[in-house]
Amino acid sequence: MQVLEQIHEVEEIEENNSKLEVISDKYCRAILNTTMYNPKAVTDIARDTKIPFSTIYRRIQMLLDQKLLSISGMISEDGKRTSLYKSKIKGMSCVFDKGQVKVELDLNR
Repeated sequence: MQVLEQIHEVEEIEENNSKLEVISDKYCRAILNTTMYNPKAVTDIARDTKIPFSTIYRRIQMLLDQKLLSISGMISEDGKRTSLYKSKIKGMSCVFDKGQVKVELDLNR
């Protein structure tokens, strides 16, 4: 069975810079890593990464703004709504060539 990788090249210079800035943050990387294969609630992310809740919420907003994280909802039996977060990427590569920065995202399915 053949597996096709889905690669997305980021075209805009400002978008490249923003994504590189976000991915350079160790907390953002930890959140993307722990949510790569399964959607997780903030409490699960905190347990897995040992990142404080306030930092997680700030970094989640950064990742959502850059469209690197998806959000979905779940309603528990007692009626509580919980947001679940999942990484939209499995990897990112960056090439600096002749003054230009090229960013490619390995999209997560």
